[in-house]
Amino acid sequence: MAELIPTLNTCLPKMTSGEKRFARRLEKLLEDDYLCWFDIPLGGKRRYPDFIVLHPARGLLFLEVKDWKAENLKRLSHKQVDLLTPTGLKTVANPIEQARQCCYQVLQVLGRDKQLQQPAGNHTGKLCMPYGYGVVFANINRKQLDDAIPEEHRSKLLPSHLLICKDEMIEAADAEDFQARLWGMFNYQFGAKLTLPQIDRIRWHLFPEIRIDAEQASLFPSADGDEPEGDAPATALAEAIPDIVKIMDVQQEQLARSLGDGHRVVHGVAGSGKTLILGYRCLYLAEALNKPILVLCFNITLAARLRSFISVRGIGDKVQVYHFHDWCGEQLRAYHVAVEKGEAPVWERQVTSVISAVERGDIPQGQYGALLIDEGHDFQADWLSLVAKMVDPETNSLLLLYDDAQSIYKAKSALKFSLASVGIKAQGRTTILKLNYRNTREILNFAYALAKDYFGAGNSSEDMPLIAPQAAGNSGPQPVVKRFESLEAEAAYITRCLLAWQQRGKSWKDIAILYPGGTAGKVIAAHLKKHAIPNAWLAASQFKRNYNPELDQVSILPIPSSKGLEFETVVVLDASFSPVEDAELADDIRRMYVGLTRAREQLMVSYHRQTPIGELLEGLV
Repeated sequence: MAELIPTLNTCLPKMTSGEKRFARRLEKLLEDDYLCWFDIPLGGKRRYPDFIVLHPARGLLFLEVKDWKAENLKRLSHKQVDLLTPTGLKTVANPIEQARQCCYQVLQVLGRDKQLQQPAGNHTGKLCMPYGYGVVFANINRKQLDDAIPEEHRSKLLPSHLLICKDEMIEAADAEDFQARLWGMFNYQFGAKLTLPQIDRIRWHLFPEIRIDAEQASLFPSADGDEPEGDAPATALAEAIPDIVKIMDVQQEQLARSLGDGHRVVHGVAGSGKTLILGYRCLYLAEALNKPILVLCFNITLAARLRSFISVRGIGDKVQVYHFHDWCGEQLRAYHVAVEKGEAPVWERQVTSVISAVERGDIPQGQYGALLIDEGHDFQADWLSLVAKMVDPETNSLLLLYDDAQSIYKAKSALKFSLASVGIKAQGRTTILKLNYRNTREILNFAYALAKDYFGAGNSSEDMPLIAPQAAGNSGPQPVVKRFESLEAEAAYITRCLLAWQQRGKSWKDIAILYPGGTAGKVIAAHLKKHAIPNAWLAASQFKRNYNPELDQVSILPIPSSKGLEFETVVVLDASFSPVEDAELADDIRRMYVGLTRAREQLMVSYHRQTPIGELLEGLV
């Protein structure tokens, strides 16, 4: 069964009857290794082919589907068709030419990539895969077409081998015959079977919106198309294409494109791409909605990272990103509501003040076209109930992403309430992501071995069950655990490591030093300053709000402030420290799990205290 992206159920509302029938045939009559995309824009001109079909051995195919009837075709030329419609005679593009133009626009882009070129032989430098284009006439059978257009004209204007007709896509169609029709649209067959990296490169070129690295993403090219201005040589174009591309995997892309309307929940393990999916969803909603889109999280540093993510993608004017308590403060200021008096901390009184003002009608509901909540496991029930009311009931678009294994704020992490009780109606619309793509297998295995026996801790609920991560990343070096005599000794050793890594070519911005709490941040910041290592110590709120992940500096963070972030190399300093006296070991372990899983490729853990968590770390070496 072929993979249709978005899912068929998601596509059905905007499909014509002919497109629905053809999509069902693709799903049923093609094998599992086919990828099929429906109605997704390509390139700077935002062309919308009806279907794109990709197969590792067959190649790339572009298809237009028309629900026309034979009696409505009045005149046909190479470029145009005069079509009788309920509102009169209309001139539209010849669908063959429409599909051809789309195909060749894509070929120009793919052909620049050296890794998608023939490496040797008579066709050296040419695209390494077959390609084709064609048209599906969902309501015209082959005989009707033959009778309507003389053969000498038909072969020039609507070549038979580039067409699939109504009687060739019936429910009882033979799979081999159907596939033969598709691949008859190719003028030639050549090349070896595409590798998985090559398939990812094709997707990287076709759909810039699913690229992972911000610096690689060209999401909104010029309206004139993909070609750069001027006479840039082909070599310059090729050099702009990275050797290694990072992109959503097919499961992530499928989910991102298939979320649909209404309330949705994504329960994903650490490193499964939740924030990436949130970013894609923002791109989609920014084009689809007129009202502003609200993105909320609990972590101040993550809010800063998300704002950078959104800004790079050119939609900062449409998407508002806030740390939850900052958003409450903005609501009070915008609607001139005073903070309630009391003994509780001001941030708690801000929340209750907003809740009361919404109940009184002083702060309006339905302000946003969509609401997206990242790291939702850190939200209290009354917070979720409040923000759910902020969604315009006409759009009713809400997305909650969470991983209960990362609930580290004890007072807020129980999540024993049902989502329905706080106004999130996502029953039957929850997706679980078990694959971890961020960490190497060695890092994930290390983190899970430490934490697996402490994940329960009474924090799961019927709506939010705990799930175990599965490794999908590459292999890398084993995490390093080192014990020292003192915190100063830890900091001195780590400083030497940083200097050595930098000499080997590692960028400062790829390194983060995390710590559970206490004085470790102050101590390591002093060591880095002494050795002129650029760094940002993100301990206070004002520094977290100004966090810029693109600056070339080492990030020093308390572990809770690292939630939602990731770095190539992570050092966990003073790992056996417990921020809360007499804290339950489970709380310390869950916090440590968050810190360990921030590392993509390299992980070092240092400690000096004789504590239960120190003993556990020693046992993992």
